[in-house]
Amino acid sequence: MFLATLALLAAAPTAEAERLGIEVANTGTLATLLPIVTAKETDELVADHPELNDMEKAELRGTATRIANETRDRLMRLTGHAYATRLSEADMHAILAFDASPAGTAYRAAIPSAIAETLQGAGAIDFKKDAIAAFCTKTGKACPKP
Repeated sequence: MFLATLALLAAAPTAEAERLGIEVANTGTLATLLPIVTAKETDELVADHPELNDMEKAELRGTATRIANETRDRLMRLTGHAYATRLSEADMHAILAFDASPAGTAYRAAIPSAIAETLQGAGAIDFKKDAIAAFCTKTGKACPKP
């Protein structure tokens, strides 16, 4: 037990690695996409409640924004920790240097529209349905019931 604890402590990232990991997370794809997803889901949430007056809708939007910010912070800490355990501090410094470069800035700006275009071009995707249909065709088993 002592040796296992010692091994875990030895593998734990430094405070600097954790800080860098969070900084990398804050410039990553998840951080770039979260505001778009949050805005869409907030609009849907408000639209799902036509019984609310304008002041209540504003309050709901404010609540949704607070929850989104808390969730984003938690996700960035978790992602940052994951990066800190998988990347060296030198790697994270290099990633952050790229992110700060004109190419990195342009890349991050392109992410949302590129993903939106990809999803639009792909059309409806139902992974489970497609996988089970292919399996059914190949094996004659687990076929969807009409």
